[in-house]
Amino acid sequence: MKFNQFYIPVLSLFLTLSSCKKTTAQQTQQLGNDGSVETKEPNSNYKPAFAGQTRIKAVKTTTPYSVEILSKDLGRPWGIINLPDGRFLITDKRGHMNVVSTDGKQIAKIEGFPKVDSKGQGGMLDVALDPDFKTNNIIYFSFSEPFGKGNLTSVAKGKLSQDLKNISEVKVIFRAEPSYDGDKHYGSRLAFDKDGNLFVSTGKDLIK
Repeated sequence: MKFNQFYIPVLSLFLTLSSCKKTTAQQTQQLGNDGSVETKEPNSNYKPAFAGQTRIKAVKTTTPYSVEILSKDLGRPWGIINLPDGRFLITDKRGHMNVVSTDGKQIAKIEGFPKVDSKGQGGMLDVALDPDFKTNNIIYFSFSEPFGKGNLTSVAKGKLSQDLKNISEVKVIFRAEPSYDGDKHYGSRLAFDKDGNLFVSTGKDLIK
């Protein structure tokens, strides 16, 4: 299966431009003495395997870019990906997804997702298209799932209807157990490699 790469135009809600207005002096003050983006002392005595592994120096770019606002009515967006026809599939932290037209003017809600725990940093998180999405309409998504005595980061798959209004055949395929009663550090990102393997990153803290 081939790994599809998607070109995603920049949405204003996903790119904070306030940092561009800061002066060079202000930017320099925010860097550590060694030029690292970390400004505080390490919080552990663990040594990196090689120089720059954990406290890499800041990287500046002179590449020009432009920003075009497509929509200001996306609710609480978290993850975004392009559908094959160019429309956007955008997760909403509150527990659903939206299909947004290429010009950002038309927004349609997808129903049928499992319940999410959206307090704090939780909610509907990332989304990825199955490598064979054009023929099977299957998507994968991560979310903070109420589970056990608390919640956890879960990954599920489901099939979108042809009109992209509903999702069915939803099945959870991964849970970052154990659950805990909190509202932070769920993660996550989803990505397929060229062989069709799904990679999942999570941000859950370890429970002691």
